[in-house]
Amino acid sequence: ASASGGATAGRYTTIPIAKRRYYGRVQQAVHEFLMMGPDMVQQDMTAAKIQYFFDPEGVVVVPAKRKDVNGQCTKKDNDCRGKEIRDSRWNDMKASMYLLGNAFRTDQQKPPDRLPTVKAAKAFFKEVDLIEKNVKNKKKKDSDPPAAYANALDILDVYLDLVELPPINSGHYDKEFDTLVGESARIT
Repeated sequence: ASASGGATAGRYTTIPIAKRRYYGRVQQAVHEFLMMGPDMVQQDMTAAKIQYFFDPEGVVVVPAKRKDVNGQCTKKDNDCRGKEIRDSRWNDMKASMYLLGNAFRTDQQKPPDRLPTVKAAKAFFKEVDLIEKNVKNKKKKDSDPPAAYANALDILDVYLDLVELPPINSGHYDKEFDTLVGESARIT
């Protein structure tokens, strides 16, 4: 029997790789989401923590790298500084939760939208999108943000259990997390 050379060739599988790649990002996003709680209860959508969570310029997703070749800048304008890629913690959370949930599949024939992990993630996204609309729409309230936040917390707990992360009330998310790829596949 010879290996096909696919993603599971040898001893590597997608779940450990996905854990190493996305656990830090998901845990940091959960940390920041939980930090919004007190302001969410007060219904203060202008609070700094809530604004930062949804700010499209708030988080450096990819740090800037120099683009010189062997120490020599080859660009005509001699500007070899790279540009960093920024996005909101919310958008990063959506991407990393979806990709981590998609990695927890047992059958490659099943489409991602039918996986319990992805279903839980999408239900969470739906609730937080209601909160985001209220944060961005300063004039009128479209929904009840504290209720959406409470629903999102319940769904988030289910998701975290499905992807083998501790529950939100465990105290695990009280600290900041490293979001770099490959830092650790283990819960630290």
